[in-house]
Amino acid sequence: MNISASDVKRLRESTGVGMMDCKAALVEAEGDFEQAVELLRKKGQKVAAKRADRDAKEGLIAVATTADNTTGVIVEVNSETDFVARNEEFVTFAQSIADRVLAARPADLDALRALDLDGRTVADALTDITGKIGEKIDVRRFSVVETDGEVVAYVHPGAKLGVLVEVIGEGDRQESGRDVAMQAAAMNPVAATRADVPAEVSEKELEIGRELARNEGKPEAMLDRIAQGKLERYYKDNVLTEQPFVKDSSQTVSQMLQSRGVELRRFIRFALGD
Repeated sequence: MNISASDVKRLRESTGVGMMDCKAALVEAEGDFEQAVELLRKKGQKVAAKRADRDAKEGLIAVATTADNTTGVIVEVNSETDFVARNEEFVTFAQSIADRVLAARPADLDALRALDLDGRTVADALTDITGKIGEKIDVRRFSVVETDGEVVAYVHPGAKLGVLVEVIGEGDRQESGRDVAMQAAAMNPVAATRADVPAEVSEKELEIGRELARNEGKPEAMLDRIAQGKLERYYKDNVLTEQPFVKDSSQTVSQMLQSRGVELRRFIRFALGD
């Protein structure tokens, strides 16, 4: 059968599969375009099945926000190697997942995988791209933030780390939110405010403080006071609003925001693999 270059090109543009594989599929399908597409998909499914048990710990973080910045999403899409994570096709695919999450706001990963993506479910699209690239590709997690204020999205260079910040107030919420997001990316706080720190974490820090003081020979009557002081230090180091502002360490993040008329409600930080 004579398979023309234009037929091969058309199949490649439709499936994204390499030229040689497209030609082979057309030959096997005796020139039937739809049958060739199906053959390539079945081949992709076989590749995906073989890679199903592989670890996909590389990848990138993608974000998307609505035009009015009242909703933002953050997504972690994984590959097996960093080489693939830097591939333009993978980057485009990951962003398409973030954009789809923003549009549909699924409840969980199962709902996300059932969404339509260019005429295929996300689950099928993951199988297809796994077959094309030859590595396991998966969506590990996502989060959606909706607000009556503004959402600011930040992705650190390299796309291994991303942050969503929810801010309210009358000041410049975008600039302030970006500063807070960059702070959260750099300093990896455990919570936005001390009220957001889980009670078990605070209690654990108190117990550690008591034990350290006890081991140093401090009087039993002083242990609680010493432990409380260590907990305060923990809050200053690990609570976002109480950390020194990285752009001006003479003030805390809370003081910076207050001076700008902006308030932080929450942040979500995704670091690849965390």
